[in-house]
Amino acid sequence: MKTISLGVWILSMAIQAFGQRNESTLVVSAPDSTIINKNIYGHFAEHLGRCIYGGIWVGENSSIPNTRGIRNDVVAALKRIQAPVVRWPGGCFADEYHWMDGIGPREQRAKMVNTHWGGVVEDNGFGTHEFMDFCEQIDAEPYFCGNVGSGTVKEMSDWIQYLTSNDETPMAALRKKNGREKPWNVKYWAVGNETWGCGGLMSAEHYTNEMARYSYALKNYGEARLYKVASGGLPWDYEWTESIMKKWSTSDGWLQGFLSGYSLHYYAVPDWNKKGSATEFTEADWFASVSKNLEIEEIVRKHAAIMDKYDPDKRIGMIVDEWGNWFDVEQGTNPAFLYQQNTMRDAVTAALNLNIFNNHADRVRMANIAQLVNVLQALILTDGPNMILTPTYHVFDLFKVHQKARLLPTKLESRGYTLGDRSIPAVNCSASMDESGKVHISFVNTHFKETQTVACSFERFIPRTVSGRILVSSSVVAHNTFEQPNAVTPQNFSGARISDRVIQVTLPPASVVVLELEGSNR
Repeated sequence: MKTISLGVWILSMAIQAFGQRNESTLVVSAPDSTIINKNIYGHFAEHLGRCIYGGIWVGENSSIPNTRGIRNDVVAALKRIQAPVVRWPGGCFADEYHWMDGIGPREQRAKMVNTHWGGVVEDNGFGTHEFMDFCEQIDAEPYFCGNVGSGTVKEMSDWIQYLTSNDETPMAALRKKNGREKPWNVKYWAVGNETWGCGGLMSAEHYTNEMARYSYALKNYGEARLYKVASGGLPWDYEWTESIMKKWSTSDGWLQGFLSGYSLHYYAVPDWNKKGSATEFTEADWFASVSKNLEIEEIVRKHAAIMDKYDPDKRIGMIVDEWGNWFDVEQGTNPAFLYQQNTMRDAVTAALNLNIFNNHADRVRMANIAQLVNVLQALILTDGPNMILTPTYHVFDLFKVHQKARLLPTKLESRGYTLGDRSIPAVNCSASMDESGKVHISFVNTHFKETQTVACSFERFIPRTVSGRILVSSSVVAHNTFEQPNAVTPQNFSGARISDRVIQVTLPPASVVVLELEGSNR
């Protein structure tokens, strides 16, 4: 006799009662042992365009309110969303950055030309101490990206010693001379960036050997225990992953600690030759962008399968430290500064990515959207003293409830969203339970113009109350501007109801919804 779980039985009965056989269905399982790492909600700040200068740093003498040169409004916004970690100084910029140029009195710091991003002069006014101050102000962990492309093992090793050593070492003495007596406890270090490209045009074999050489030389000092992240290959380069993981597979585990994380980058660009406008797009453009973002799930899954082969205990984390949409720059701006606006399309795709990372939290330990301020899919845009929060920012604000919560595995049978000869799921979701026992489910309706209904049941949870917040607009191209900063903001959601232990949810087109449920376990 075929048996089914109580949750599935309740769901099937509810669907018949509601008479909506064409809706999506969701079964939420009991929590497993997977905790959603808060660093999945991480960020990336590169010396590119106006991300650092004008976006984060304005200097102590600026009329813009600041604390030791760092914008107060940006700090407050990032504390609100509990920004957990920030990757710096790049990106491609990292592989021409020499950290000793960015310490000591600012008026004495060496200048350089930023050859990757517009050929502008970088005065190194924002360096290691300023970045650490920024991280402390927003209560986030720093994630340093070391220079492998044009740097040396000694240079990166000295940087670690400068930051973390309290012994009688030359670099610790230099740090103290520059005004910081106590060492910082800096954990996260990327050993190079995109070493297949701007980080050195290396082959997988060559970089694997470089990673081994660097990792062996990068030592722990004091309380700091380094989390060393290897540079991954192109998104679909599974042989690169194989090369890295095979190097560190060992039965006796003696190499444990030399490799802690593996980097993956993915930009959702349907056509690199014609990226398209960030604010003017058709349904076909929408569908192509959403579809491209959804592809990251297959990429994560395939890389994870290779990592599982060599690391079945999942000690090595997947670090998706660059991801997001990349469109044409806004008209009249420097093409090398990558400044683009941010619409409901960006909100929907950001939510898709975060749901995917949540659902793969057994392997994905960190993700860093590109980028934090004024660059690519930014959370924040600034113009002189003015600051606005983008729809993507509001997604991070809604989704912060998942940070450090226990993952609830889900079984979603979604209706299809078909355009032409292609079809994608119309609904996407992830779920978690926090320490207080509250359940949160984040839904995305990917459909450009159709409402979706979802019947959601639970295997071991009895919902008593449901509330929620929604991010949606009457127009998919809606975005916040300095003239209308609140055109797209979250609102209270009333489209969910409980009947016979089933949550019936109505999702407007192109929307992001996060539900909060209180109840009891059975």
